[in-house]
Amino acid sequence: MRQSWTANHIPSQQGRRVVITGANGRLGFQAALELARRGAEMILPARTEAKAQDAALRIRAEVPDAKVVAEIIDLSDQSSVRAFAGRYVERFPGPSLDLLINNAGVVALPTRGVTVDGFERQFATNSLGPFALTALLFASIKPQPGSRIVTVSSLASNFGKIDFDNLQSERRYGPVLPTHGQAKLANLMFSLELQRKLTAAHSPILSTAAHPGYAVANQPASGPGDDKLSMKIMRGLLHNLSHDVPHGALPTLFAAVSPTAQPGGYYGPDGLFGLRGAPTAAKIPAAAKDQAVAKRLWEQAERLTGVKFMTRH
Repeated sequence: MRQSWTANHIPSQQGRRVVITGANGRLGFQAALELARRGAEMILPARTEAKAQDAALRIRAEVPDAKVVAEIIDLSDQSSVRAFAGRYVERFPGPSLDLLINNAGVVALPTRGVTVDGFERQFATNSLGPFALTALLFASIKPQPGSRIVTVSSLASNFGKIDFDNLQSERRYGPVLPTHGQAKLANLMFSLELQRKLTAAHSPILSTAAHPGYAVANQPASGPGDDKLSMKIMRGLLHNLSHDVPHGALPTLFAAVSPTAQPGGYYGPDGLFGLRGAPTAAKIPAAAKDQAVAKRLWEQAERLTGVKFMTRH
């Protein structure tokens, strides 16, 4: 019987430097904590200094000798992305980064919002921000085996569609569909297209992707009306379909450090519909495999962000 992959399988991360966005959130924090336990130096950019410092303090509370650096990034703001990348390069010049985990994102914002750059907020935060960050930090990633770029997608990508006539949800906005599904599908397509470019450039760096399934962290927060029987039943069903945060973080960790993770691999839970379970290879939606759409999406991301992606060191 195949042994399930757990955090105990994470190899030593001594001497490795990791940037993980959204480490102040539950899934991101869990991933950062497990990597810190194995000795990685963690760079923890969050939207505010207070959130980043809180994540750093919580990691040190669990791992007193952890090497953590609190930083600031707002992925919805391209100037903030550039500023963080600039500070990173200044502090750690040359190829200095072993692992970049694009984990941060926003989920199902109830109404359409526009960022300071004029982009729809979900697409800006979940797709354009990570794209620009990866491009700006790429020269810092060590061109050697073991170096990886991990992009966190979600099950919403299964229902997404890239609509170039509605890329910013100008014509139609829906908190989950079409808007969130499109943004998370774009995440996955960027990861796959990046691997194709890395392979063409004969780079040893791997691009992988993951989704957490349905973790407790994804469940709606409690609020008014939760005392109603219908809400109690719904929350009970959701709880039975989900798994806890430590398990939800495992697919990301597998994609980040497992020796068996493949170039262009996509990983998620192995249970029913990919909702919960141990990390395994996840089914890639047919839409994510469309290379013509991926190429056009890549070009759109470069145009919108003004960042040219160079996959050669």
